[in-house]
Amino acid sequence: MIIKNVDLETVCGITSKLPDNTLPEIAFAGKSNVGKSSLINTLMNRKSYARISATPGKTQTINFYNINQEFYLVDLPGYGYAKVSEQEKQKWGRMIERYLHGSKQLRAVFLLIDIRHDPSANDKMMYDWIVSQGYQPIIIATKLDKIKRSQKDKQVKAVRQGLGLSQGTTVIPFSSVTKQGRDELWELAEKEYLNM
Repeated sequence: MIIKNVDLETVCGITSKLPDNTLPEIAFAGKSNVGKSSLINTLMNRKSYARISATPGKTQTINFYNINQEFYLVDLPGYGYAKVSEQEKQKWGRMIERYLHGSKQLRAVFLLIDIRHDPSANDKMMYDWIVSQGYQPIIIATKLDKIKRSQKDKQVKAVRQGLGLSQGTTVIPFSSVTKQGRDELWELAEKEYLNM
């Protein structure tokens, strides 16, 4: 994937109307601090286009990045952390739900899980919920550079078991530091979801 052009085209807050896009969309979900912004920057070949923050829960909007005028990468708000009230978290939940229900162009949902830890109850809940919306999420196991190479298979297995993944579910180990997994992710997206 050669990225010629990136444009943060739409930012949707809790009360915003979702854009009526005509291009395919690929969405990224994951808990706060799982490395969503880093992943999106790595995919777009940009250093800091998606805002990275040391404070989890920074992304509180749905951000639509127009790539090459061909499709959108959609960054969903992180879940399960953020020093925000329950009320606020529920609003984000409803916003994500509205997007998954309402988008006519959504082709795939990628769910990010930190490869260093077993999936949390929130991760499992998010996975089950995406499945219940009719999507088969692709799992991206982030922060691969933070574990020893010899631990990779064991940790991928823990992610599979923790989420209760079915046999054919794709898990892509990924590092925004070494870029490992980037090409595999683009290849999958292009072939399966973007028909490029």
